[in-house]
Amino acid sequence: MDVINTLGRRKSSVARVYLSKGKGKITINKRDYKDYFTTGVMQYKVNQPFELTETVGKYDVKVNVSGGGNTGQVEAVRLAISRALVEINADYKPTLKAEGLMTRDPRMVERKKPGQPKARKKFQFSKR
Repeated sequence: MDVINTLGRRKSSVARVYLSKGKGKITINKRDYKDYFTTGVMQYKVNQPFELTETVGKYDVKVNVSGGGNTGQVEAVRLAISRALVEINADYKPTLKAEGLMTRDPRMVERKKPGQPKARKKFQFSKR
């Protein structure tokens, strides 16, 4: 095994993950993941696949992520890491699937409709 290359998407974010054997260094867009995702919840989401499969500190991860906001990006990274771990060892799949980490979240932003201010909101209606 040299480098495993996988892709993860969420909303309009796309994360490309390159996973290789190493000491557990996670780099996102050439920055440490703790500098890129500053909140504890987001850092937990990045580490979640490793914690569930008990592989913390065994792999180095390089990530290129673009598009969307923080939530979309962190969940795209999490999906891509999960897919990479399953590519390495298929035994991890049931564990990750049980936690919902193998599923691409299909929810997207609904488009704005003409004659309305937003996707679902209507202009104020007056009977008289």
